[in-house]
Amino acid sequence: MSTPLVHLHVEDRIATLTITRPKALNALNAAVINALHKHVVDLDGREDVRVVLLTGEGQKSFVAGADIAEFANHNQQEGQALAQRGQDLLFTRIANAKKIYIAAINGFALGGGLELALSCHVRVASDNAKMGLPETSLGVIPGYGGTQRLAQCIGKGRAMDMMLSAKMIDAETALAWGLVNAVSTQDELMAEAISRAKGYLRNSGDAQAAVIRAVNAGLDHKGGYDAEIVEFGKRFTSKEFVEGTEAFLDKRRPSF
Repeated sequence: MSTPLVHLHVEDRIATLTITRPKALNALNAAVINALHKHVVDLDGREDVRVVLLTGEGQKSFVAGADIAEFANHNQQEGQALAQRGQDLLFTRIANAKKIYIAAINGFALGGGLELALSCHVRVASDNAKMGLPETSLGVIPGYGGTQRLAQCIGKGRAMDMMLSAKMIDAETALAWGLVNAVSTQDELMAEAISRAKGYLRNSGDAQAAVIRAVNAGLDHKGGYDAEIVEFGKRFTSKEFVEGTEAFLDKRRPSF
């Protein structure tokens, strides 16, 4: 029997979703997005779950980005469809979920991985975590809401610098900037996430769902997400996207 791409564990009204592709550093591909989508839909309807913890298997990576090989040969229309589908199926779905989602960032959270963490309502990180949106180093941009949610989370200036430089930041910087809510050791990360979840369980779930809706109503400027999808798709017509993805897959530095 094959190992599921996403493992679900439920205990004491807290669900834990673990992405189980450690050899691929838990990289997102269509199959993982589909599997997560099914769990998110299911958990929204479960009365025995109030909080969901989202993490990656192993100690190296939460999610080290999207699976580049899966979309390296897309055209503009396919690129736009990829971003639209991912946002609709997973990223926006988590952001608007009825349950509280806590991202337990256990290592690398890069590209689509950081976008996934940003979709969650709360983030905690291990002290070895590295976070970034390095898409411009590949000749592309974030396509799963990252251009919008990162700026909302840490401010336009810091978000622009992170995306334009394609650099990673460490856990302590992420904490200082408000990108994560807490930092712990790798061994204590899940205990920190569970402790935070148990704290939320003391309060009204209906009221918490209303808080999520109210906050999102003020932040969810649909035009920004639509513009990201269009700009993401346009990158697939660029020679620099071809060079960037080929260089990544060839494990060499791109020539822009």
